[in-house]
Amino acid sequence: MSRRVEPIKMKSVKRNTLSHQVIEQIIDLLMDGQLKAGDKLPPEMELMEMLSVSRPILREALSSLETLGVIHRKTREGTFFSEEVGSEPHRLMLALSAGDIDTIIETRLTQELGLVGLAAEKISELELRKLEENIAQMEAAEGDYLEIDREFHRIIAFSASNSITEGMIDALLNMYDKTMENIAVKDRNKEKTVQHHKDIFHALKKRDPIEAYASMYRHLDHARNRLIRPLQKREIEDGKDLVE
Repeated sequence: MSRRVEPIKMKSVKRNTLSHQVIEQIIDLLMDGQLKAGDKLPPEMELMEMLSVSRPILREALSSLETLGVIHRKTREGTFFSEEVGSEPHRLMLALSAGDIDTIIETRLTQELGLVGLAAEKISELELRKLEENIAQMEAAEGDYLEIDREFHRIIAFSASNSITEGMIDALLNMYDKTMENIAVKDRNKEKTVQHHKDIFHALKKRDPIEAYASMYRHLDHARNRLIRPLQKREIEDGKDLVE
């Protein structure tokens, strides 16, 4: 049941902004205490009026928040903030998701570079076998391989055995994958990804944290460059649509 008593106050969003600014406004409802974990959001029409945005922009923002686990939708009941957003890892993710994709990518870099170094010290033989099997699955995959790619990074992150970062890594990967969905499969480079994964795997197998760090950096930096270019192109096209 919603605990909202006072009228909700939100800043309107200019039409030449992107959906992440809608995300920021919605998250501000939590950060400034107007709404709490478990509370119901206003209906879509009300949010559209408050923010002065179109339905597609609002729904893109809501979809991103749902992917992050910040909100969930109940049939015939509405959209609610998840109960889990009150926990510390999710509060960190709220601050993160209020930013843009550059922030998402940079945070993933800092998290995974630290985790792969720990993994080189802690990873088990079972987890190494899982990584090897994962690489073989990606090599054999036809079409989309995002889920296989995501699992490779999850195995490494969880092998580091750090309970705090475990609470963040899934949300980070979910948000990153949601962005990657905008890049057509034909525009990705599976062969390069497989080779990078093999380099990371061999460094972990040797228990070499420095080589593991360097290999992971090369991989994520390559992914960052391939991701930003299509997004920049999309932003330019969105800007033209708004002008027209």
